[in-house]
Amino acid sequence: MSNSAATVEKLLQLADVKINGSRAYDIQVHNEGFYKRAVSQGELGIGEAYMDGWWSSKRLDETVARILAAKVRDKIPITPNLVKTVVLARLTNSQKPSRAYDNAEAHYNVGNDLYALMLDKRMIYSCGFWQTAKTLDEAQEAKLDRICKKLYLKPGMTLLDIGCGWGGFAEFAAKNYGVKVTGISPASEQVELAKQRTKGLDVTILRQDYREATGKYDRITSIGMLEHVGPKNHRTFFTKCNVLLKDGGLMLHHSIGLSKSSHTVSPWIDKYIFPGGVIPSLAQLSKATERLLVIEDVAHFGPEFYNQLMAWVNNFTDNYSKLQDKYDKRFYRMWEYYLLTCAGGFQAREFQLYQIVMRKVEQSQSYRGYR
Repeated sequence: MSNSAATVEKLLQLADVKINGSRAYDIQVHNEGFYKRAVSQGELGIGEAYMDGWWSSKRLDETVARILAAKVRDKIPITPNLVKTVVLARLTNSQKPSRAYDNAEAHYNVGNDLYALMLDKRMIYSCGFWQTAKTLDEAQEAKLDRICKKLYLKPGMTLLDIGCGWGGFAEFAAKNYGVKVTGISPASEQVELAKQRTKGLDVTILRQDYREATGKYDRITSIGMLEHVGPKNHRTFFTKCNVLLKDGGLMLHHSIGLSKSSHTVSPWIDKYIFPGGVIPSLAQLSKATERLLVIEDVAHFGPEFYNQLMAWVNNFTDNYSKLQDKYDKRFYRMWEYYLLTCAGGFQAREFQLYQIVMRKVEQSQSYRGYR
């Protein structure tokens, strides 16, 4: 056994995961080069080796959950590539305005056909509310309605939806609550489909970065957007929201969160899935809003994201035959790896999910949270 293989085996033992074992969460190694790749390149090499078919697991989500719960990553030797990643994250701003459009389009322009088959009927690309739902469509509708109720939307109000995606929330809020919505996104394919989805409604969809937004709004939402802002820009983001929000207004931010503050994301995720993305912690968000905004309400339902991700996995795998002419097998393994490793992260409670209601620092009536 090579030194690299011995290192990988020893690390996996901490999580009770065996190499070529018989349990669903044991890994199967199909190319001996996997071990050197894993040790020398870390998370990037492990992910790329999975994409290349060098290893697999019948229950990758559980494999990852076990590894994260056992804190195996804390025992991995530090490599020059890891040091370089951390240093660059501290010195550079990967989410600066000049990169915002490229970052967004790298993921959200992968293909509307893919997202239409993977997501719910409204194409909402964030976690639904599963406590009262049995299907993906029901979970997303319940989530959208809770957001509207938390913001106490009333007919005639103006609402800015930052990172509006394919227009699902804008459509829902305009139809069901009679509000006038402006949705913004830097991703061109999202914008075009959002315009089609909301045609005939009191909705305006613009291709914009949040730093370019103008006007004054009664309500502001960002649903799955904060993960793209980046720690160096948190204060800029919330300052902009403060300028855009009318006095007495409310805003709600729906975001994945980390329990430990970080300035980096997995190198594999950064390269293949969300360039420039960094998941914030509550501590980072709280720090960024000091003396600027009041946090009125925080709700957490992170464990439900596991259900959400597994529903997306099932939709993707069940519909892949309709997509395989455009998305090859390596893409299939990449996307599978992305969804299932994220599911494992939520299962291990590595990732959280928050809905945070905020308002300006001002004298105003008290906020009563909706549960």
